[in-house]
Amino acid sequence: MPELPEVETVRRGLERVTPGHRLEGGEVLLARVIAHPAHDYEFLAGLTGSMLSAWRRRGKYLLGQLSQPDGSPGGYLGVHLRMTGQLLWLDPKTPVQSHCRVRLWLSDNHELRYVDQRTFGRLWWVPPGTKPDMIMTGLKGLGPEPFDDSFSVAYLRQRLGRSRRPIKNALLDQRLVAGIGNIYADEALFLSGIRPLTRCDRIGPKRIQKLHGAIGDVLTTSIESGGTTFSDYRDIYGINGNYGGVAWVYDREGLPCRACAMPIVRLKLAGRSAHYCPRCQR
Repeated sequence: MPELPEVETVRRGLERVTPGHRLEGGEVLLARVIAHPAHDYEFLAGLTGSMLSAWRRRGKYLLGQLSQPDGSPGGYLGVHLRMTGQLLWLDPKTPVQSHCRVRLWLSDNHELRYVDQRTFGRLWWVPPGTKPDMIMTGLKGLGPEPFDDSFSVAYLRQRLGRSRRPIKNALLDQRLVAGIGNIYADEALFLSGIRPLTRCDRIGPKRIQKLHGAIGDVLTTSIESGGTTFSDYRDIYGINGNYGGVAWVYDREGLPCRACAMPIVRLKLAGRSAHYCPRCQR
């Protein structure tokens, strides 16, 4: 599943190419990927004629800000890529992929195409005057962004200090911090020397401070690399990310640790994989 760095990479790509383009129509090829409005024709009608002016990210959600031709607000185009979703910036003449679900035609002969093999992703049109979290209800429960001031060492210490669950599970909880998933939880725990099964309330202040810094470091490195290469992730031009080639532990079961050469161990934790080095992480 795309995590914060992958979604941020897509956002930055969209921010470069879509502002100033007018949505001239589109085609919904699979109606169930439209979460709002209730009918796909309402979704297209709400978007058509609007200008894409900017993109922002909240957790793993994308919000395309829309404006009307007279400059008044046009609402938002919301997207959650989930497991296998892709937003691709293409020439409309490009052959339509077998898993293409939505096509949006933009001015100057451009197309924004939503492709999703497993169809878990969703798209929304948020009407003008409506707060996105009133329609995209998953936004309501999100914790602070990892790079926001509100995600401080003190905040992390306070939240972890009263939890008895494994630290890996805590980092995957979007209510604690928005945007971190399996890949970067593994990586941050390696950089901070903490095993995935360690109980939150048993992590001391110094290690929490180290974990806080590691979260920022690993996310920054991955964003600079364009995200992690995995089977379905692509940026808006269909290109994989480069972070996977330098990952410390994620998806490296049995391979030597890059720091100490001890084989990386993989375990199951609440239905998810966790990777760690038995020597570097205590």
